[in-house]
Amino acid sequence: MNPMKQISIEKVTLNIGAGKDQTKLEKGMKLINSITGSKPVKTFTKKRIQEWGLRPGLPIGCKLTLRKEKALDLLKRLLEAKDNTLKTSNLDNEGNISFGISEYIDIPGVKYDPDIGIMGLQVCITLKRKGFRVKHRTLKRRDIPRKNRIKKEEAIDFMKNIFNLNMEEKNDVQQL
Repeated sequence: MNPMKQISIEKVTLNIGAGKDQTKLEKGMKLINSITGSKPVKTFTKKRIQEWGLRPGLPIGCKLTLRKEKALDLLKRLLEAKDNTLKTSNLDNEGNISFGISEYIDIPGVKYDPDIGIMGLQVCITLKRKGFRVKHRTLKRRDIPRKNRIKKEEAIDFMKNIFNLNMEEKNDVQQL
């Protein structure tokens, strides 16, 4: 196989949205810190949304980005919390995977903390190929050609091979 076509994990991002509730935000920051051992950063609003009571500069969430070995180690634990099963709707057509964990106590190695309570988080995985740096570099920035982008099927194959992931189809008809 062409070495430029090999897929790898660029980053894993953990995200907790708290809205206006500052106590939930502090609990979320404590949760991400206890899961990863790294301090998350707060995210702030950029727009004013009067109906929700949001104004620019108000902290509404926290996130943490992990790369390289730390990302791989954590990702194995996060996928284990989902029983190594994701839906095909969790993937997009550009090589990104996103899923939620409803209760952090499902993650192996994480114990219940009464100060945090029960809380969930969002996990986003970004896949890349060699040469993807051209879309982020400062000089001569370019778009990734369509033939070099990661397709949904390629992302599914990568996740199945590396993490023994099971993919299930999303059923639109709910059973009663």
